[in-house]
Formats: sequence, C-alpha cells, structure tokens
Amino acid sequence: MAVETAPEVPLWKNPAHPVTARVSALIDAMTLEEKIAQLYGVWVGASDEGGDVAPHQHDMEEAVDLDALLPSGLGQLTRPFGTAPVDPALGALSLLRTQTRIAASNRFGIPAVAHEECLAGFAAWGATAYPVPLSWGATFDPDLVHRMATAIGRDMRSVGVHQGLAPVLDVVRDARWGRVEETIGEDPYLVGTIGTAYVRGLEDAGIVATLKHFVGYSASRAGRNLAPVSMGPRERADVLLPPFEMAVREGGARSVMHAYTDTDGVPAAADEELLTGLLRETWGFEGTVVADYFGIAFLRTLHGIAADWAGAAGAALRAGVDVELPTVKTFGAPLVEAVTAGRVPETLIDRALRRVLTQKAALGLLDPGWDPVPPALAGADLDDLDALRGRIDLDGPANRELARTVAEEAVVLLSNDGTLPLDRPRRIALVGPNADEPTAVLGCYSFPQHIGVHHPETPVGIELPTLRDTLAAEFPDTEFTVVRGTGVDDGDVFGIPEAVGAARDADVVVAVLGDRAGLFGRGTSGEGCDAESLALPGAQQQLLEALLDTGRPVVTVLLAGRPYALGRAVAESAAIVQSFFPGVEGTAALAGVLAGRTSPSGRLPVGVPRGAGAQPATYLGARLAQAGEVSNIDPTPAFGFGHGLTYTTFAWDDLVTYTGEAATDGEFSLAFTVRNTGRRHGTEVVQLYLHDPVASVVQPVQRLVGYTRVPLAPGEARRVRVTVPADLASFTGRDGRRVVEPGDLELRLAASSTDPRLTATVTLTGPERHVDHTRRLHAVFEEGDGAGV
Repeated sequence: MAVETAPEVPLWKNPAHPVTARVSALIDAMTLEEKIAQLYGVWVGASDEGGDVAPHQHDMEEAVDLDALLPSGLGQLTRPFGTAPVDPALGALSLLRTQTRIAASNRFGIPAVAHEECLAGFAAWGATAYPVPLSWGATFDPDLVHRMATAIGRDMRSVGVHQGLAPVLDVVRDARWGRVEETIGEDPYLVGTIGTAYVRGLEDAGIVATLKHFVGYSASRAGRNLAPVSMGPRERADVLLPPFEMAVREGGARSVMHAYTDTDGVPAAADEELLTGLLRETWGFEGTVVADYFGIAFLRTLHGIAADWAGAAGAALRAGVDVELPTVKTFGAPLVEAVTAGRVPETLIDRALRRVLTQKAALGLLDPGWDPVPPALAGADLDDLDALRGRIDLDGPANRELARTVAEEAVVLLSNDGTLPLDRPRRIALVGPNADEPTAVLGCYSFPQHIGVHHPETPVGIELPTLRDTLAAEFPDTEFTVVRGTGVDDGDVFGIPEAVGAARDADVVVAVLGDRAGLFGRGTSGEGCDAESLALPGAQQQLLEALLDTGRPVVTVLLAGRPYALGRAVAESAAIVQSFFPGVEGTAALAGVLAGRTSPSGRLPVGVPRGAGAQPATYLGARLAQAGEVSNIDPTPAFGFGHGLTYTTFAWDDLVTYTGEAATDGEFSLAFTVRNTGRRHGTEVVQLYLHDPVASVVQPVQRLVGYTRVPLAPGEARRVRVTVPADLASFTGRDGRRVVEPGDLELRLAASSTDPRLTATVTLTGPERHVDHTRRLHAVFEEGDGAGV
C-alpha cells in the first residue's frame, strides 16, 4: 500500500527560510503579468462621475473588471473603509471576503495590502476624528502624538487594514496653500519630531506608515495646489528634507509617497536622484515607494514628460516608484506591453516587486497560516449580519479621552487682557458661522468632510457637539444669545445688525470664526482649497469689526485650518483663541479653556500674519526677509512661530554655560531655571533657537533646534539642563555637502521665536567638519528641581 506524503511547502511560503530567499523563489515562479499585478492597487467603488476626493478622479478613474484581474493577483486594495459609509463590522467582513477572494483567485494565494487614510484619525465611518496635524504641531508634545497614533493604528489593524497614508511631513512655506491644515507647521525640526512620533505610533501598532509628500509639495508657487516648485537645492536640503530624513532614520517608516509637484522641471515621481539616490542609496530606506493617487499618470497628462501610459510607468519605475495607486492605470496592460517590447527592462519590475513582496512577507501575507479574519471579528458569527452590525466601536471612551487631551494641549491663547478665563458671565453673545456648526472642528480628511458630504442621507456617525453645546454645559446659569451673523464664505452681511444687537445686550461676546474644511473648492481650507490672501473668508472680518465697534469685550475664537490676519482685532480683541480643526472633542477643549477649567498650553506651529497679503512669509527668513527701509511691505507676524500664552506667568533665570566652547564635533552644555510665578498651574514650552551670525552661505536669522514642555505648579521651579551637539549647527554649504563651520553662535532659550528669554554666546573651534545623515539630530533636555540637575 502506497504511503501518502504531505505536499511539499513551496520555499516562498515557508517562514523557516530567510525572507530574501522566499521572495526570490516567488519572483522566479511568477509570470510577467503576475509580477506586475503586485505593483498596483484597485479602488473598488470609487466614483468616476465627479464628486472627487482625489485630483482629476473623474478623468482618471475607470471601471475595473476584478474577475479579469484577480487571477494574476493584486498588490493593494485602496480605501475599503474610506470610500463610502459602512458600519465598521460590516466593512471588516466585506474586506475579509474580498481578501479571501483575492487569495483564492491567484495561484500563489497572496492577499492584498489594504491601505487607508489616517491624517486626522482612521478615515472610516464612525471612527474618532482626531485633531488635524497642525494641531499636533501646536501641542509641541511628541509623546502625546505617539499615543494618539498608536490608538489610530490599533483601530486600523483591528479591522484588517495594513497601511496608513500618513503623516504629511511637508513644511509650510506659504500659508495660502489649502493643505496647511494637514501639515505640522512651518519649522522642519517641529515637523520632524512630531511626525516621527506619529510614525512610531502607527508602526508600533503594526501599520505601515507612509511619509508624504516626498518632496516639495508645500513649496508650490503662490500656494496653489499642484503648482510648480521654484526652490533651490539648499532650501530643499535644509528645510524640506530633514523631516523625512528623521522619520526614515528614527521612525522606522516602511513606505514613502512621492509628491505631485515638479521642482525645477523634474517631477518627483520621475526623480531618480531623489527616490533612489537620496532615499535609498544615501538614507538606506528599504521600504516601498508608492504613488500619490494618479501621480504616475500625471507624468503624461500634467507634466508632459511621457508620451503615453507606458512611458509614464517606465519613468516612475526607473526613478524608484514601486506601487501605482489608487488603481491600475499605467502599470497594467501598457506596462506589460512595454516590457514585452523591450521598452522597459524586466529588471525594474523585479526590483519593485522584491520590495513589495518583502513588505508583504513582513506583514505575514505570504505565510501558510495567513488568517483573513481581522482581530475585531475573531469569534464572531460571520453569517449573522444583524449581530455584527454595531459590534465594532471605533469611537470609544478611550479614543475620545485621548482626542480631548490632544485638542486641549493644542489650543493656543494668542492674546488676553484678563477677560479669560470667563468669570461666570450673566449673558454671552455667541456669534459667528462656527458658533453652532457641528462640523466646524473637522479637517478635510475626516470622514464626514471627505466622504460623508457625498452621502447626506447617512448620519455623521460620531457625536459632534457644537461650541454652543459645550459652553452651555460649562456655564449652566448663563443666558446665551446665538447669532450666525454671516456664513464662512458666503459674503452675506444681512445678519450682522442682529449680531451687533446681541453683542450690545451681552456682558461678553464670543465670536467664533474661521474655516469650513473641504476639497477642491468645496471648502475654504483643505486639499485644493487655496486662498488668494490670508484675510478671513467671506464677510467674517466685517462681522468681527462690527462686534468690536460695540465696545463690549470680544473674545475671538478661531476654528480654522490655517492662520489668518485679523486686522484691528489683534489689538482690540479682549482675547484671541486659536484652534486648528481640533476634532470631535474640540469644542469641549475650547470650552474648558474659556472657562478656565483647562490652562492653555498650545504654541503656534505657524505664525499669524499681521497683514493679509504679505505672503509667503516664514519665521525661517534670512535678514533680507525681515522688515526694513527698502520695502514698504512688512512681513513681521502679529504672533510669531512658537507663541502662546497661559493663565500664569513664568520667570527664566540663572543661566549657566558649562561648556561655552566646543570643537566642531563636540557639544555645548547649558542650564537655567524656569519658575511659575503665578497663581495657577501652567506649562511652559521651552524653545531652543540657534542663530549663526556669520556663515559661508546665507542662513535664517534663527531656527528651532530643540524644545521641551515644562509643567509647573504655582511657585514651583525646575532646573533645566540642555546639551547641544555641534551637529545642530550644520547646514548645506556651497559644495552641496552639510558642514559644521567654526565660529561664534547664539543659543537662544525662548518662549517663542519672537520672545527670547536667555541667550548664550558659544564658540565652535577647529576645522570645518562635514556631516551626513548619521549626524546627531537632537538637543537633550534634562530636568531637576530648582536646586539643579
């Protein structure tokens, strides 16, 4: 009798072998069509009839025949939760069934990588909408952002998602750009540290973090979305690249998304020097480079550097793009034909495929024990849809508490004449377009604003209390008069007289102004919602000035996606409170600050302009960028980068320079004391700026090189010691290499870029020293009691 033997497990499917050997065996076994199928995604259910959530979606999106595609396999599934409203449990079940179908349809049994947006939380119906990235920057708190990202990542993994398209590491260069709300700020060190913390959080939860947009997107001319970029190599190297460098080196990001834009005529999607030379060969990145949606096709349609789809595909592959997203366009039949005809070498296919399969192996998607059932559905009866519905809660109490903490730390008190915190006023006039608008706290990549607006028949899916609701709960004995006054951008002035009347009858006026998030012109902030100037949209400035004319104290509250010039309100408001789309718990956070239950600790991640038209302007400007007698335009901000008040006061003193002279490969050491001299608990954000008075190339007057949050009780003091590596003084020299030059420096310990408190003059000695991506990136802060550290 013959003895049956178990079928031999293919080498590529055997986890006992090294990943490199498994991947090589799999590549050798694949046909050309099977190889290329792993290099693109498919966007099931996406609209091709307008209603875009991606640029030119209605032009680019085509019907996909899954039955024809799946026998060859599939690389990615695009937005299984973020394309239409779906109950999370039913969405997880649908994804499970789709993955089972994908694996069963190809002869290797390989499922797809499922990716989702997570710029302000998991972009799924019913999921917590956290504050937008500009609010993350306002916290100056990487540890808190790491906790938030871990929570977001856990929710995504629980329903079967593998990859998140975040964070955005673009540095703001022009606040008119619509996507400012998606950025972390205007300083590369702040963007790098906060963004890297977010990357670590996602990766700790098992989600592949995707850095975007690499690189230059935020530097487009006139702040226009997808406009060309006029930028020299030094600005690129010293301002825009450092956040990506930090996130690759310290965050462990496993994916990078190319930018849409071209810099000096070279589109990022076709920039081999950037995507291969710098990213991989210099920085050592080993993950996947994915296309921004339709970005490869844009090489033909928008950039004009390819004559056909095959030419666009070949240019992207040569540059180092591995995966076409969101759906198959250029990497399908056109690429197969181009390889067959010899126009594109198959070695480029194999190079990209090796990276994709290596990542799938790390995710367990090549293992024989791969289980399509996501953790949130483990043990559930998958045939009982009624029981499944509502089983998964993506907006639970822990999420809401974390969202509130981030929102609270992100509130920035810009000015205050003592009116705040409010002392149980008898009558409040609550005025403005965002005073009683639930979605005023949401950014453009939150599910309700991104997808929900196209499905008005579907409930929002999350609780969104308005500021009217939360203030009424905070002040139960106060009489509120709520008047809209005008819309966000409709220009309507007919409601202003009613608002003025309400203001005259009130003890205090709370004017709630700002933005409406949307996409491609459907909002005043968000992707494709660029601004011609930084004046408040619509008739809001007119409303604000009419309220100021009443003589009543006006507390100006901004729920916005970018900073706005406020005109005379800067000097005449009783107080100004800035919040950048603070998410589901945002109005509760604002109410707590207005009432004094919470002490504000946020700091500006972008400066607030004094004038609406002096753009672009940034605190990172060189001397020629400052105000002077040679121009009548004054770019000085009303409130500078890093500015933010609290409900207490702080004294900084006793600066000691332990090491005031160091070699160009050495470090400086300083210590000083911060004391809470007020009557309330508060958090001071100590910011360290470097000023290089003489350098071989023009430098910013100052730049942030470190920061730390110091919470203090009334009367409490902390001794803060900071060690500053000489590497932090490096910049890109005339020969294109990063250099540390000898000479004098100023280390400015400051409460903001416009409020230096203590300054140490130090000296670098010895020869010039060239450094690379292995240089030290951080100052080290240590805290002790008032006696020392």
